[in-house]
Amino acid sequence: MVKVEQRKLRNFNQFETVDDVIAILKEQFSTRKLYMKYDVDKREVMINEYNPDRTLMIVTDPNYKGVGDIIIYGLSDKYIEIDLEVVETLGPGYYKCKIKSARRATEGRRDLRFKVNQGDAVATNFRVSKHTIDLTRFNVPTSIKVVIDQFQSANSRFCDIFKIDIFSLDNRDLVLKNIKNTGKTLFIEDVANPESYKAMTDDFIDIAGLYGADLDKLIKRNVEKGFKSIIIVPVIYLTEDENSIPFAYLQAISKSEVLGIDKVIELKDMSFKLVDRIRDANTMLVSVHQQIVDISRGGAKLKITDNDLKKYIQKSKGFIFDIVFKLQAPLTIYGDIKSVFNDPDGNVMIGVDFEGNSSRKDELKRFYDVLKPMESEYKSKLIKSMKSSRK
Repeated sequence: MVKVEQRKLRNFNQFETVDDVIAILKEQFSTRKLYMKYDVDKREVMINEYNPDRTLMIVTDPNYKGVGDIIIYGLSDKYIEIDLEVVETLGPGYYKCKIKSARRATEGRRDLRFKVNQGDAVATNFRVSKHTIDLTRFNVPTSIKVVIDQFQSANSRFCDIFKIDIFSLDNRDLVLKNIKNTGKTLFIEDVANPESYKAMTDDFIDIAGLYGADLDKLIKRNVEKGFKSIIIVPVIYLTEDENSIPFAYLQAISKSEVLGIDKVIELKDMSFKLVDRIRDANTMLVSVHQQIVDISRGGAKLKITDNDLKKYIQKSKGFIFDIVFKLQAPLTIYGDIKSVFNDPDGNVMIGVDFEGNSSRKDELKRFYDVLKPMESEYKSKLIKSMKSSRK
């Protein structure tokens, strides 16, 4: 049996009885096609006979080498899946099956999906993450820590004291804990002036309110240390789930001069550059061509044969890649992984939804324009096939 990692589950309504399943098969799939689920070649299935004991005689490609039970699916007004128990194998591609269960999607498929002939389009230029950065627990790979250390060293002259550090889960420092939880910036322009400890806007931490009656003690400590100005800016990383997580911070302390708002802006810009460096260091470009098995406006199924892609792509929640149609310029798309399984040859089959923003303006619109005539051609062939099957 094929092992499938289904990351995005479709919503279904279960059929209550076997008679209900048989009824819909007879009513809606006498001319419509049924297919083997999780089959790389998308083999068609025909119901050859409905037996009195409610079992089915099904026929498929004689070369089909399924192991164990079978799942078949089809599309009428909505997507339908049927779990079949193989009671007896009567010959190559010929099975007697018992209906175990069945379900119908609560919503219709958004877009028409069709097979892509090899040579008509390929997937290439995959941008995949080398590591999954689990910043929810502030687990940062060593390679990323190296990037942070190098960035700190390169910008050490920004201020008298300049530091980049990663937040810890058990941080007891009141200010750092507040920055981590809120993503706000600390700016104390003049440590000797109590007014500087108040928030300028909602984007800044209100140190005066945070410390309350203990503010005088904080001012005294900062003055005794010889500080003139303090700025702490969070480093906010956008995860693959599109969640913003403050996972580190840039700290600038001046002992020689008072720092103005311009330095805050400069430090914020520096935090953005650091995130770009981290993302670049954690991204690998794989320029091989991989097969697009089928495609629709909303997604595609890709056949991954490259070993580097097999290694990294399954760890990702999504990735950016190019779709190159025949005689067309590349289209850059973000694919959100919804399912993963291996074919009998060890290749990785990945189902993706096209989500997120493309890296180029109007890219999805251009993608729809290219796909439209292919959809029309497929619909025309489908209608001819259904008409001929009725004769």
